[in-house]
Amino acid sequence: MNIRSAGYNSIYDSDYRFKRGTDGGVFLIVLAKSRIAFRFDGRKAVLPEDTLIIYDGSCEIDYAAEDDFLVCDWVVFDAEGDSEFFEPLELIFNLPVRFTDTDLIDELMRNITSEFYSMNNHRLKMTDVMLKTVLLKVDEQCRPREISQSSAVEPHYNLLVELREKIYRNPQRKWNVDLMAADVSMSRSYFQHIYREIFGVSCMTDVINGKIEKAKEILSETGCTVSQVAAMCGYDNEEHFMRQFKKIVGVTPTGYRKKAIT
Repeated sequence: MNIRSAGYNSIYDSDYRFKRGTDGGVFLIVLAKSRIAFRFDGRKAVLPEDTLIIYDGSCEIDYAAEDDFLVCDWVVFDAEGDSEFFEPLELIFNLPVRFTDTDLIDELMRNITSEFYSMNNHRLKMTDVMLKTVLLKVDEQCRPREISQSSAVEPHYNLLVELREKIYRNPQRKWNVDLMAADVSMSRSYFQHIYREIFGVSCMTDVINGKIEKAKEILSETGCTVSQVAAMCGYDNEEHFMRQFKKIVGVTPTGYRKKAIT
C-alpha cells in the first residue's frame, strides 16, 4: 500500500466541507469520531460517530461537519502492487459502515499517521502493515458471517487458522494441496473448498502470499542476495521467484529493496 497522506484526530469547524471529484485508483478512508454529514447522489445523510467510509475514487467525495465541529481520522492511499491482497477483500466502497467498537482502528490510524510523518527507517513497511490491518478489520465488518451460519465450517475453523499461520511462518516449506489437506485431516477437494470459504482466497494463493511477504521482509532488513532470499522463501528457481515477485509486488526484488531503504 502506498500512503499519500494521513491525519489523526483532525478537527474541523462547523462550516467545513470536503469535496473532491473522481480519482481512479486513489482511496480515502474516513473514520468519523463525531457526527458527520455525507452526501450521496445529491442526498444528505447525517451519520453518528464511529462511522467509517472508504472511497474508491469512482465517485465524488462529499462530507462535512454536522455540529459545531468535525473530528475524524483519515488516510489517502493507493493499492498499486498489492492487488493480490486487496482484491479478495469484501469491502463496501462509497457507503458508510457502522462500527460498535473502533478502538483498534482508531489506534491503528493514530500509529499510521505518526509513522507516516516520522523519519524512521522502516516507516513504509510499518504503515503498510498497519493499513492492511485496518482493511482486514473493515473486511470482517463487511463480510457475511459464513462461519457462524455454516455448521460445516465451524468444526474446522481453528484448525485452518492454525494451518494458515503455519504457512506464513514457514514459507520455505514445499507446501502443496495434498500436504496442507493432510495437515488438517481432510480430503483434497473438501479442504480446498472450506479454505476458500473461510479465508476468501485459495490455499495456494496464500502459500505464494506468505512467500512474498517473507521475501519483502528479508529484502528490507538484510543484505541477503536475491538468490539467497529465493531459497529462504522456498523457491528452487531464482528466475521463478523474480517473476512471481514482480507480478505481485509490481517491482523486481532489487527494485523493492531500493525503495524500502530510501
